[in-house]
Amino acid sequence: MIHLSTSLKYYKRENVQKALIEHGRDKEVAARFNEQFGKRPDILTYSGDVLELAKQGATSFHCSEELWTNPLLLQPQMQKKELDKMRKGWDLLLDVDTDSKDKETGFEYSKIAADLIVKELKLHGITSVTTKFSGNKGFHIAVPWEAFPKEINGKETKDLFPEAPRKIAAYLKERTIAELGRRILQHEKGNYRAIAEKTGKDVKEFAYVKAVKGGMESERKLEFNAEPFLVVDTLLISSRHMYRMPYSLHEKSGLVSLPVDVGNIMAFDKKTALPEKAVVGQQQFMQRATAKEGEARSLFIAAFDFGKTLTVKVDEEKSGSLNREYDEVEGKIPEQYFPPCIKKMLEGVEDGRKRALFVLINFLGSCNYGNEEIEAEIKEWNSRNKEPLPQLYLQSQLSYARQKAEKVLPPNCSNASYYKELGIECTAECGTCKNPVAEAKQIYRRAMRVATELKQPKKRGRKKEDSNL
Repeated sequence: MIHLSTSLKYYKRENVQKALIEHGRDKEVAARFNEQFGKRPDILTYSGDVLELAKQGATSFHCSEELWTNPLLLQPQMQKKELDKMRKGWDLLLDVDTDSKDKETGFEYSKIAADLIVKELKLHGITSVTTKFSGNKGFHIAVPWEAFPKEINGKETKDLFPEAPRKIAAYLKERTIAELGRRILQHEKGNYRAIAEKTGKDVKEFAYVKAVKGGMESERKLEFNAEPFLVVDTLLISSRHMYRMPYSLHEKSGLVSLPVDVGNIMAFDKKTALPEKAVVGQQQFMQRATAKEGEARSLFIAAFDFGKTLTVKVDEEKSGSLNREYDEVEGKIPEQYFPPCIKKMLEGVEDGRKRALFVLINFLGSCNYGNEEIEAEIKEWNSRNKEPLPQLYLQSQLSYARQKAEKVLPPNCSNASYYKELGIECTAECGTCKNPVAEAKQIYRRAMRVATELKQPKKRGRKKEDSNL
């Protein structure tokens, strides 16, 4: 927690106030008061607004990824068509982090990941890419709305939110994951055991043996898989989602979310983000004035082409023998037939609440729960968490789920980020299905089959009864 005297002293700085006002232009803004957010929707218009909120105990300031015609007209649970009409555009905001038990190790890996993504964006001809320290252990990378084409294949780009930025994030992750593994391995001087000790992961999670191409049958090579480490948070790219504004304080670390020179990420030192040392204006975040209109077109097209390839691959996998796992069942599946991993998650989680929320919303939807039933279950689950998620965040995620035309499966059981790392592991009671929805349907079908068989009278019984007539 940040003490009032600390935040007030920092937000009294006129250059900090002006930087926040400038960045929040045309965006929905919300102040956070340590553990709770203030009213929404809100905006920052004058420097005095920042100071007044700081006097009331505001510890940080957050703003939307989207640009609005009038942010104050936004309302909870608005439909996508209504939001599209009010949206002027959207900025690409990537939340880049790496998963590690050791905070400093995670920070070093995050620097590598951010550096690689920035370089990949530049390779696509984007000159307006900027980055900032998140304030804790990751980085935010931004490409302003002005860099994107305003129309693609006859569709207004402003309406392709959040689908477009999610596709771009997935594409960038795929493009950088291999080099991240090489750089992490280089950083740790090839010591797999040291990586395991620092990150708290089993070597088997990030290392695998691969046959040497063109070599003898017995030749093998140890390969590094960076997938368990890199987190480019696509789940948080959603309508009205907010991110910490540049020059805002971070409640957990007490540090400033400070803009960083994109060419010097690897040399960034957290000490420069101390409130008393933070220099305002030396680096910019979200450079609208220098962005070249349409310079992100090639990135946009490449990301959508990548998305199509990925969809085809998934469809091909589903067309095989495993397709039966996802066959529909009639009616909702009662909680008693949920797999152990979901039952455990429903008890509440200590860490990874947003990831657990994503799993549960999609699981319940795929098990034929209605919108009101899902909302009731989620609110009950949230009350069991050690630290409940804010109601506004819950409502925004539930609202987004309602707008989806098709059901979306939760991540597969093998995805450690959504299960194992949350303390949710498959047990001997779990079956062999790849996804918790498939497991739930299998358990439910088995129970229904047994119940049907029990209802059918046995032939011997009928003969015995007939003989007594």
